Amino acid sequence: MIDKREHLISGNIFKLMLELSIPGIIRMFVISLYSFVDAIFVGKYVGSVALGAISVAYTFTLINNGIAVLVGIGSASVLSRAVGRNDQKTIDSIMGNVLLLTLLFSLIAMTIGLIFAPQLLTLVGAEGEMLHLGTSYLRIVYLGSIFVNFGQAANMVMRGEGRMGIAMLLMGISAVLNIILDAVFVIVLKKGLEGAAIATVISQIVLAICNFCYFAFFSKNVRFKHFKIQKNIVKETLSIGFSAILMQIFALLQQMITYSTLKKYGGEDQVILMGAFFRYLMLSFIPLWGISQGYQPFAGTNFGARKFERVKKGTFLFYGFGLFLSLIFWLVFLLMPEQVLGLFLENKELISSGRTNAMLALSLFPLSAIMIINLTLFQALGKAKYAGILVISRQFLLYVPAVLILPAFLGTRGIWISSPLVDTLIMILSVFIMIKLFKTELKTEDKPTSASS
Repeated sequence: MIDKREHLISGNIFKLMLELSIPGIIRMFVISLYSFVDAIFVGKYVGSVALGAISVAYTFTLINNGIAVLVGIGSASVLSRAVGRNDQKTIDSIMGNVLLLTLLFSLIAMTIGLIFAPQLLTLVGAEGEMLHLGTSYLRIVYLGSIFVNFGQAANMVMRGEGRMGIAMLLMGISAVLNIILDAVFVIVLKKGLEGAAIATVISQIVLAICNFCYFAFFSKNVRFKHFKIQKNIVKETLSIGFSAILMQIFALLQQMITYSTLKKYGGEDQVILMGAFFRYLMLSFIPLWGISQGYQPFAGTNFGARKFERVKKGTFLFYGFGLFLSLIFWLVFLLMPEQVLGLFLENKELISSGRTNAMLALSLFPLSAIMIINLTLFQALGKAKYAGILVISRQFLLYVPAVLILPAFLGTRGIWISSPLVDTLIMILSVFIMIKLFKTELKTEDKPTSASS
């Protein structure tokens, strides 16, 4: 851990960016394979109604994702800053708290999900066959909540430790298994949407077991040592992770309102089309979230070690890398939108009718890179208030009114353009907060060493 700490606070920043970000990007691509591959198998081998069902059901799997990021991102932030200041007592308490917190929250989510799955899906306008299929999918996923949430949260802590390569490898094993099991359950055994859910849960169980074994037997410094809730660590973890779970909660609310409003103004076809577009949008965000995962241990550890100039320099390097990668996905979609949407849908007429709206929805996507790096900066430095402001403003104060108001004037197009308009405003707000933070919180530091840049 000491060697890793010294590497983070004194190594070449550009090389560190690549070393930390590339495994993070690969890892996030691997994570995306779960829903991405599920959508391809279901859309091609089960049908468009099933694709719509998995799209609306995915909205409520964000409850599990919220628990994972609440515990995982909060704990990773606490860990990286503890590493920066050589606080071994805090390091020794992290994993026990992660396990106990995920168990507690997952049991609550599993109970709610199993009982109220049909009612939840009704909120987004699911009915008939789509409601039936979505309910079956959700209940199977919620049965695996404990494994899903611990596996994801522990993997985030692994990244906070700076072990990006191992985190990527374990996630890769789970994702490859998911692809294999999707083929087995959906194509060979013809289990349909339920088969896709079973494949996902089994692969997540494998990930949870692998992550548990890493921290129990192989990690050099972050181990299961105290299976007891530490109030001070839990308070800081939940405070920092609160913005992350808010993002998941509001994303759930955002998708609920988006799908229900789309159905109101455009019918079930618009729901199916948006479901396909969301798959590519999620894929496009993967490099940005991967870069942010590499940025988090860099920023947190250097902040804990009071290397404030390195935090500033690194922030601008990560901006550039994020903008470069986001431009690639932006250009691919703008140049061939029909081919991209065709990965998920067979209905060429539906794809053609939604082409322009989908291109408008992705029109300002590259600006998201700056927004995501800034959000990660606030979380890594323990500035929960700033992170919360961004999340609440984006997904509740601005997006929800936009989706509800704009369609009254622009029809379904108003729903499609809400996201780029709101994200641009939030990017500008995040830059103002970042400038304030650099001027106030990161203005003095310990005397730099010769290797600090």
